[in-house]
Amino acid sequence: MVSVAIVGGSGYTGGELIRLLSAHPEVEIVDITSRQFEGTPVHKVHPHIRGTDLVFRNKKPSELDADIIFTATPHGASMKIVPDLLDTGAKVIDLSGDYRFNDIDVYEKWYGIEHTSDLKGVFGLPEIHREEIKKATLLANPGCFVTGAILSGYPLSKAKLADRMIFDSKTGVSGAGVNPAASTHYPNIGDNVNPYKVTQHRHMPEIQQELGAFSDVKVSFTPHLVPVNRGIQTTSHSFLNDENKDITSEELRKLYEKEYSGEYFIKLMDDGEVPHLSSVRGSNFVHIGGF
Repeated sequence: MVSVAIVGGSGYTGGELIRLLSAHPEVEIVDITSRQFEGTPVHKVHPHIRGTDLVFRNKKPSELDADIIFTATPHGASMKIVPDLLDTGAKVIDLSGDYRFNDIDVYEKWYGIEHTSDLKGVFGLPEIHREEIKKATLLANPGCFVTGAILSGYPLSKAKLADRMIFDSKTGVSGAGVNPAASTHYPNIGDNVNPYKVTQHRHMPEIQQELGAFSDVKVSFTPHLVPVNRGIQTTSHSFLNDENKDITSEELRKLYEKEYSGEYFIKLMDDGEVPHLSSVRGSNFVHIGGF
């Protein structure tokens, strides 16, 4: 049994993490921290989590005792507490963007925050970095848009088939977090599709970093907010280089079958099928199709 603590468990990300871990047969959640909800039973904040005696506690990093500690904290906040959490001897999985970038200058440019930690994390996408993840003490959980975009483009980039990839993503409103804002107010999103941060979203350099590690592919990314609660649907437009421009859809699909045949959480659609948001929402699965 693996003991787990969660720092900052009151938001949407923390609630989803609690849901997944509380159902895991090899995991015991021993602590969930929150300053705002100290002493409050978890189900009072996350009504869908029942049948546990979990309570939010306001604990310092040094007071946590667990095999693995998740930080479900905002960008900029994680880097202030991760060093202390590692000092406890735990492995740390950070859900913010603080440790995702190989180049700190890229992080500071896109997040507008000074990076004050010299620690290096392993990018936590097992389909690409499984062996490094096994040895790591600090994992940087990839961004939501990033996960879908990278997995859709990875086989092409690895095989050096594409010059350029354009990712057009539609996302549910919960991705904006638990705090309400004008941009996520129902009258502003209902019956609407809202592009935002057009080609300037801070997840774009994260996608470029991972896909660009295998080839010279150039990445463009724009997200759109749609009136659903959760889930992401990404359309990947990949432009093949001159040497591979005549590849058939059948050959393309075989490339993906070879790459993902051993990956339990990635499902390839049958010929002619396209993925649907409702088919994966609330699960850990990624569906890839429409070759």
